[in-house]
This record gives sequence, C-alpha cells and structure tokens, in this order.
Amino acid sequence: MKFWSLLLLLFPLWVSAAPVLVQEVERGHDELVIPYQMYRLDNGLTLILNRDESDPLVHVEITYHVGSAREEPGKTGFAHFFEHMMFQGSRHVADQQHFRLINEAGGSMNGTTNQDRTNYFQTVPANHLEKVLWLEADRMGFLLDAVSQKKFEIQRDTVKNERAQRLDNQPYGLVGERMGELLYHREHPYSWQPIGYVEDLDRVDVNDLKAFFLRWYGPNNATLVISGSFDPEQTLAWVDKYFGSIPAGPEVIDAEPAPARLESSRYQTLVDSRIRLPLVYMSYPTVYLGHQDEAALDVLANVLGGGKGSLLHQQLVETGKAVSTGASHYCSELACTFTLWAYSNPSREGDLAPLVAEMDAIIEGIAERGIAVDDVNKAVNVLRSELIFGLDSVEGKARQLSLGQVLKDDPLYVINAWRATAEVHPEQVMNKYRQYLLNKPRAVLSVVPEGKTEWAAATPNYPIPDRTLPAIAHVDKLPLREVNDDFDRSKMPPIGPPVQAKVPPLWLDSLDNNIQLLGTVNNEIPAVSIILAFPGGQRAEPEGAYGLANLTAAMMNQGTERLSSGEFSEALERLGSSISVRTGFYTNLIEVNSLTDTLPQTLALVEELLFNPGFREQDFEQLKARQLEGMAQSQHQPSWLARHGFRQLAYGADTRMGLPDDGLMEQVQDLTLAQVRDYYRRFYNPANGHGIVVGALEQQQARQALQFLTRWQGEPASLPPVEVSPQQAEPGIYIVDVPGAVQSVLRVGRRALPLDATGPFFRANLMNFNLGGNFNSRINQNLREDKGFTYGANSFFTGNRDAGVFVVATDVRADATVSAIENILDELSRFREEGPTPEELAYLRSTFSQQDALSYESLGKKAGFLLQLAMLELAPDYLSEQQKIVSEVDAAALTQLAREWLDSKELVILVVGDKAKLEKSLARLHLPIHDLNIELRGPVGPGLQAIQSERP
Repeated sequence: MKFWSLLLLLFPLWVSAAPVLVQEVERGHDELVIPYQMYRLDNGLTLILNRDESDPLVHVEITYHVGSAREEPGKTGFAHFFEHMMFQGSRHVADQQHFRLINEAGGSMNGTTNQDRTNYFQTVPANHLEKVLWLEADRMGFLLDAVSQKKFEIQRDTVKNERAQRLDNQPYGLVGERMGELLYHREHPYSWQPIGYVEDLDRVDVNDLKAFFLRWYGPNNATLVISGSFDPEQTLAWVDKYFGSIPAGPEVIDAEPAPARLESSRYQTLVDSRIRLPLVYMSYPTVYLGHQDEAALDVLANVLGGGKGSLLHQQLVETGKAVSTGASHYCSELACTFTLWAYSNPSREGDLAPLVAEMDAIIEGIAERGIAVDDVNKAVNVLRSELIFGLDSVEGKARQLSLGQVLKDDPLYVINAWRATAEVHPEQVMNKYRQYLLNKPRAVLSVVPEGKTEWAAATPNYPIPDRTLPAIAHVDKLPLREVNDDFDRSKMPPIGPPVQAKVPPLWLDSLDNNIQLLGTVNNEIPAVSIILAFPGGQRAEPEGAYGLANLTAAMMNQGTERLSSGEFSEALERLGSSISVRTGFYTNLIEVNSLTDTLPQTLALVEELLFNPGFREQDFEQLKARQLEGMAQSQHQPSWLARHGFRQLAYGADTRMGLPDDGLMEQVQDLTLAQVRDYYRRFYNPANGHGIVVGALEQQQARQALQFLTRWQGEPASLPPVEVSPQQAEPGIYIVDVPGAVQSVLRVGRRALPLDATGPFFRANLMNFNLGGNFNSRINQNLREDKGFTYGANSFFTGNRDAGVFVVATDVRADATVSAIENILDELSRFREEGPTPEELAYLRSTFSQQDALSYESLGKKAGFLLQLAMLELAPDYLSEQQKIVSEVDAAALTQLAREWLDSKELVILVVGDKAKLEKSLARLHLPIHDLNIELRGPVGPGLQAIQSERP
C-alpha cells in the first residue's frame, strides 16, 4: 500500500493549460521531411500535428511508451493484454462501441504491441476527427471504470487463442520465443515475447492488470499524432478539451539500453512436428536503437542477406544448398541483434551443420572481399525508396513521427537514421564487421522436424533456465485518477459536415494490339506504381500441367539473358525500384514500383525482362526444387490445409479452381523448361492486356513510357473456357487430421456466387455484413467476445468471375471445436430466420456510405482500384451505383438472401485438427463425418488426390 501512496504523490490533480508549441518543422526542399508542429500539454501529453490536405482523411495515432520491456518476470504479456482491454469500452463508451463507431464512419482501426511501445490508431473521414479524439481520451482517462472480471476473463481467453494461433499451432511459431530465451538472461525484458507466457496470464487477476494501466497509461507517457485534413486551431482546442484535464501518471524514466552479452556461443535445438524444412537461426548481439554503429551494421546486413544479389542468396540458394536465406539488423530500444537465417534443403539430407559451416565461410569471406561504395549506395537507395513510399498515406507519416518521438525523442528519427546510413563509409562497415561479427559469440537455434535431432547444427550446450515464478502480491486497492471536467463527457461529439470523397480523375488511352491503358496522376510523392496485366493466368494451364503459370512467373523473376537473378536484383536496388511478376487466375501480372526520377531506367529493365527473360536450365531446376520443398512444407500448416481443403470441397477435385494456386506436386515435378518457354510465348503477350499507371506521371508520358509493349510479335493465344464443377461435395463434416494440434481450424460454407460489383454477389455481401463481415458482427461477437473460443471469426462471400463461395472462417481452441460449430450454425439459422435488426441495417448503411474516403489514398490503393475497373469492365461511377443499392436495400431483401444462402442443409464443415481428440464429440452433431486426406503429391485423374471415406 505504501507503493500506491507514493504513486498518488507522483501524480497530483492537474489544472489544464493550453497546449504549448515546442517545435515546428517545415518541409523545405527535402522530399523526405515530414512537416509538423509539436505541442505539449500541461499533463505531459505530447501532441504532433501533420497537416495533409491531399485526401479528406485524418489519421489519429496514440502511442504509449510501454511494451513488454516494462513488464516484470512472472507478469509477462500485460502490455499486449491491455491492448485487447483498450477496445472493451470505457466509462462513456459502451462495450464494442469503439469498433462500431469507427466502422460506421467508414474508417479503419487497430492496435499493436511490441517490446517497446503500444499504439492505437484509426483512419477516418476528416469530419469524424472530434469523435475519435473523444474516444481515445475516454479510454485514457476512464477505461478502468468499465474493466470487469468477466471482460478480463474473456480477453484472457482471447489472448490465449491468439498465442495458440500465432505461435503454438504454427510452423516455426516458437522460434522468436526460444531465441529470446537463448540470447538474454531470464530477468532481461527481451527474454520473453510481447504475447507473454500462458502461465503468467493465468496467475494474475483483474486488479493486477488495472495497476499496470495506472502505472503506464498516463498522458505523460503518451504521444498523440494527428495527420491529415484538419483545422489546426480547432484541433488544438479539441485535444485540450478532451485530454487536458486527465491527470498525469507516475513519472516515466527511459530504460537504459541493455544489449545481450555472450561470453561464448550458445546452441539450442527446437523440435517442431509442423515443419519439413530445417531452419538455422543465428543472432549476434550488437548495440541498441540510435547507436552510432547502427547504420554501418544495417549496410552489412544488406550485403549479407538483403536480396537475391546478397552473398547468402547467391552462395547458398542459387547453389541449391538452402531453400531460402536472409539477414537483418533488427534494432529495439534496449538492444539490437544481427541475425542470419537459412532453411536447409531436406532433399540434400537437411543436415544443418554443413549449412552453418557454409554460412561461416561467407561471413569470414567478407574480410577478404571487403565492402565497396556500391554496397553502401544500394542500401541507401533501397531505404530512401522505402521512406518515400511510406509517405504515401497519412498513416505512414503518422507512424514515422510517432516512432521517432516515442523511442528517440525525435519525430524525424527514421529520416535522420537514413541520412546517417548515407554518410557511412565502407571502412566503417568493415570495422563494425570485425567488432561485432567476425569470430564473435552468437546464439544459434536449430529448428528440426520431429525425429530429426541429428540434423541440428551442434549439440545443445546452453539449457534454457527454468522459469522461477515469484509469488504475486495482488493489489487490493487502487488509487484511481480523478478527472475534473467543465463539460459532459457522456455526450458524444457531433459529426462535422460530410466530406466529399471523389474518385481520382482518370485518363484512358490505348496502344497498338488492343493494349488498354488506364491511369491517374498523383503528385503527392515522387513515385509511380504500374501494373501490367496480360491475359493468361492459371486458367490457361493445360491439363496435366497445373502449376505451370506459377512456375513461369517465378522464372520471370530470375533475371534476363544479360543479367542473372542476382545482377537483376542489384540493378533494381541501385535504382530503389521493385519489379515483381506473379500470376492470377485470369492474368499474368508485372508489378512495378519506382521513384519518378529513376522510372526510365526501371522500365528499361521491365522491357528487358519481358522480351528477354533468362530462362536458364540451372535456374529452372533449382527454382523448381525450391518450389517443391515449399509446397511440401505448406502441407504442414493448418491454415493452408483448411484453405485448400475447403476449395476442393467447394469447387471439386477435378477442376483448376479446386486446386492450390501453385498446382500439384507431381505435375510440377514433371514440368520442363520447354513448357515454361511455351507458356511464356503464348501468355506474356501484351496484346489485349492492360496497363495501369498511378503516380507522378502524365498521360502522354505514360503512353510514351509503355510504348515498348507494342514490340511483341505473334498472335494472341486463345484462352480456354473456365470449367466449374456444378456440384460441391456432399454436406457434412470433413476432418483433416493434424495430430497434436492445439487448435482446430474451421471452415463452414458452400458454393455460392461469382464475383460482381453491383449484382447478386455485392448484395449477398451486404447481407453478410452484420452476420460476419465486421468486428462487431454476430459471429465474431459470439465466438470471440462472448465465449472466448477464438482470436477472431468472420464470414464472407468470395470468388472470381466464374464461381464463388460463402465461408465462415475461424481458429478455435481444440476443446471448443464442437461448441464453436454449434454456435456458428445457430447464428446462421437465427439470421436466416430473422434477418438484420433495424439497428444493424442502419449500421450497414452508415458504414458503406462513408467508406469511400479511405479507398483511394495511396498509390497501391489507387492502382488496385483501377485494376478492378479494368478486369471487371466497370464504369468509374460504379461506386455511385453501389451507394444507391445500399441506401435502398431493406431488411426483407437481406433476409431473403439469408434464406437463400444460409441453409445449414447445404453446408460443408471442414475441421483441421486432432482427429483422435475430436472424433467422439463431433458425432453429437449428428452429421455425416468424412476423412479428408490432402496429399498434393499427384493427381487422381486430372485433380487432387484425396481420400474420402464416410465413417460408420
């Protein structure tokens, strides 16, 4: 109790004063600089304003300088737990109302927790700014009034489900946790993960959590960033009104940096039954965020493992010794680590010891190779490009300002770190290489499949210390902070005048060979995004060659006749550009991102790649082998098994739509380079294709820049019709057995509608909105918020132009599998019978009527919007038609759609989990039960090899 008496002395009642301007930065001539004004309130709250009138949006982000590093041994996971609790209502905001209000505004929101900070953010139309500030202030000042024992227990279950889904039930999911334990002593706050240990969450009570909030969630430990379209004077008045009277919390002192210290190398082995590819993960302790050596080490990481031109990729992946590799210098507030990793090729026996020897030889070889000026320049250009593209949204700007201020007391820290990198000299990099890597102690984790411990890189020599859990002295009485206001906080602020979200002005053009161009000019950042879409895709694959489109796209990413894969990657790094080739169901796509000043050189590389791809036999064999290993590893992932098992059940095993995008293993195994070349010649023909251009490029410039597409010789290939099985699998339960699974992955659904923008598909998704289409939907509220069965649950209609499905998707606790299915079926039945309530209908209309403001902000969003226009042959004003449909649709029409599509007699229920534990309980559902054995090693006829047998 003396502790809390001391806290009361540390934060007496505050009298609000107007925010004081403490710093102002203008853009000037540097495109990287984010202009801002920084204010400080009397209670210690830091406010940063960044005005951006390019879109009628505003992003509000509040970051508390508290992450898992502020926790104590035995009380891990509190920071992340509180991230969940912050969405559970406060004194003047009802349960789940925060989500509802943001969704109604057409906005987006979330929160994240890492070792050093927790942030909460939302992007909304600009006329909702005051309401968002009211919401954030209410949970800062009045959260504890609404924290109940029931909410505490439900969210504790939700966090456990999140841990199971993201760590315990995922291949390689425990690597981060084990590396933290290997690098740091047990008392170091980086020795545990932000999600914490389950046993710690089980030991605490609701008052322990409230005490954590009172210690760390005061305005003096928070930075509020507002970026977007707003009136500065009015915004300052609102911030002062809603935040100014909240008393400061206890004084917060920055933690001292504490990089890991290793006297000798440590080795450990993690056995993971969910993996096929062995992984070696090695980390060297280095410095801490903002240290003067950070920039040189970042350059070194790029040289070793930054891309296809890196030393690790060239010497290990390109030679077939590893499936994939990488290196990074990851920095946090207290410590940085220099990490290298590689997935061994199990077709070469998978032993990690020879792979580590190869990696050591590469590291040691830098002593002779040295670091060149070009190495530094590539790293600098890549980072500059990332920074510029990061300024493409109000969220990106706010995130940079917030990160810098909270962790380094410098809103422009990220930009200044880039400047430091730009000034690095090669000899500095070599000095730091010798200081931190060469022959230095490290932590090495071998991750091997079950029964393959002999594959470990070395015999474990560092036993992870057992956790000694100290006794918890629970808190009985809490010194709540009293807020004295001169206004009524229970009254929600009004919404401002509606904003006008306009579709970006578009231009249309064409080139010879019926190549259609569609674009919009946007000069907010000096960059351009281009998508080239050519008719082809997976539907163009011949029978018996499923996976050919994916393999061809992968080969297109392997360089040109003149430039190897590594050389092509290095050329792009020098420009700060990216070129990526991928395939869809209907098209083959080349996606290009470039700064405007290097666009000519970037498009010259695109032209070279399109007309003269490398297609080397050695590249082909190595790439195919890596793809086959990746396909085999996918079959160990419960989420992948659920996704493709449901596709098979919905579309049939004998059609392309019922198969994975990357095809069938035995068919991929038999593919030849000649087939790849033939597919390329036929289906990378730009004729009848589309070019999407978004960014700082005028129409005539774009037309001239893409003129090279007309050089292609040859007639366009005819495309086969899409075959769609008329009948899905028989309704019932299908089990994919994953022994030992701690969760069950559920997919409940049926065949439904093909994709459209204003027709039956669009209307069906309107029907689904309140059923499972948003956080506040019935299914998610039931399974997550009421029952604590899952981290999240949703439902949706999805598909392409020829067919589609309706599906409910969730990962649930294994012991809640049957109850979760029963609740899903109950929700479907109830919605089918009753339809939406008047309140749900109003919620639907409000949400859809305002969501357009967020639809076109970034280059990526604009390019995606234009691609959809082109692929579905839509008029630019189709959004107006959507709004008209939403405004006119009534409950009766939505109920009729529910009755058409939510009939439980038509549903297939896929369960990916431990069959031995689930078999008896599933029988109580009184539905036919089948085994579904997904073995993508080869076809049965033209389709997926699957064994289905009805159980007695």
